[in-house]
This record gives sequence, C-alpha cells and structure tokens, in this order.
Amino acid sequence: MAGFNITVAGDSAINLEFGNVISKKTNGLIRAAAQTLEADPINGVIEFVPTFCSLMVVYDPCVVGYDELTSQVRGKLRGLVATTGGIHRVVKIPVCYGGDFGPDLGDVAEHAGMSAEEVIAIHSGHDYLIDMLGFLPGFAYLGGLDDRLHTPRLATPRTRIEPGAVGIGGAQTGIYPLASPGGWRIIGRTPVRPYDPDRESPILYAAGDYLRFVPITPQEFSLIETQVESGTYECEIVKGRATTPVQAGTAGERSEGCEASERNASERAAAPQVDAVPQANQKEEDEDALWV
Repeated sequence: MAGFNITVAGDSAINLEFGNVISKKTNGLIRAAAQTLEADPINGVIEFVPTFCSLMVVYDPCVVGYDELTSQVRGKLRGLVATTGGIHRVVKIPVCYGGDFGPDLGDVAEHAGMSAEEVIAIHSGHDYLIDMLGFLPGFAYLGGLDDRLHTPRLATPRTRIEPGAVGIGGAQTGIYPLASPGGWRIIGRTPVRPYDPDRESPILYAAGDYLRFVPITPQEFSLIETQVESGTYECEIVKGRATTPVQAGTAGERSEGCEASERNASERAAAPQVDAVPQANQKEEDEDALWV
C-alpha cells in the first residue's frame, strides 16, 4: 500500500501528502489517487488539486465532515499503486525558437557550450511531464529538462514577458501563458494560447499530461497565430508513450533563431516519429520546484 499523510488545509480542504521529493513515482501516486477518487466519488467532494508532492481534496463541510471524509479516502486508496508508464496524452506545442521570439537562445547555447541548433534539438527532443499547474492560469511546471540545458535565471528579471514565451529557468522549462514579469531565459515563443478564458476548456492541458515542443518557422508562426485569432486553430493532442531524451545533434554550421528551427523542423518532418518507453536509468528525482 502506498503511504500518505493527511493534513488539514483550512476548513474545507485536506492534503494527501505522498512525499517531499519531486519524482515520477510521486506524480504517479498523485494521479492514481485522483483517478481513483474521481471514479468512485465521495459525496460532498468538490475538486481535486494536484501539486508536486500532494493532492488537495476540496470538500463541502456541510455535506461531509472531516472524520467521514478522511475515513472514506483511506478506504478507497487502500492498495494504491502509482500510475507510471503506459499511454499518456501528449499536447504538441509549436514553437519558433530564437530571433525576436527567443532573445536568450544564444545565452543558453553559450552557457551549455553548444550551438543554438543543438539547444533546439535537445529542448524539442523529448516530452515533458506536467507535474502541476500554478503561478498563472495554464502555467505548467514541467519535469525532465535535460541537464545540459540547465541555465541560471536572468540577474535582472524582465518587467514584461510576452504570452506564449517559452523559457528556461534553472532546471525547469515552461510556457508563459499570459503577459507577466519573469526572470527565465526566453528561447522561443508559441502562437498557441495555453490559457484562453473564452475557450470551452480554458486550459489546454492538465497535470499528468505531457508537452511536446515542435519547432516551426516564422512563416508557420504567423499562419498559426492568424488561425488562433480567428478561432480555427486546434492544438494537436495525441496519445502515446513519452519519448526518450535525445542526444545533441551533430555539430554543423552554427545557425541562430528561427533559421535553426526551420532546419530542425525539416529534419523532423523527414524522419519517422518513434515513441519509446522512457529509459530505465533516467533519474527518478527532479530538483525542487523553482519559481519563475
């Protein structure tokens, strides 16, 4: 049986704490717990909020009391097994890297000791697990950034980062869904809106899904942006296994900005897309959560 502690979170919520280390196993336990409780609902429970290491259960105390709720939760989660591997939802996010879209791509490449093209290949070379949502509506905290791309934040944060900006901050990568101040290194931008309050499902993805960054050209960016504004663009969502991190591509002619995106996109289009089970020797634990 997977162990967890129950703590009080105000007068209408409890936290199920599965550990204090960010890892795929912990994430799998949280997702399994949420799925189990959603499939066999408890009267009075309103919402589940997954985080890095815990699951918040929000409830109506006028319908179900604390003692009854915790008793039912323990009973329903007896024998819980983590949800890991298998088939996942993978949300494809088109990204134009470098240039005006990614002003810090060169800095990330210099810090990593590689070309901008290699940074793009590594960053877009595998799928990222969404551990949790927070900070802003639709801001996904992603696990699995390749160690070679870990880059310190800016010494002085920008006062405004454009919606759709894709950045790297320390050991994390992610998308700014709204205009916001921030100190992450911006390496690209997506024309897709991760959060749109006018959409039937305002947030494109959920904790437990994966994101796959797909390099696009400036021309493709403009086309998709027009489709997004007219409401005709649909973000591609597939089901499959999370792809394995790839090694940096062979060193070639240095290329900056979306020119590198264009070459990489052409290569990806020409090569067969193969999904693979994550490597067995992949690190289990991720670094602690980092703010933007």
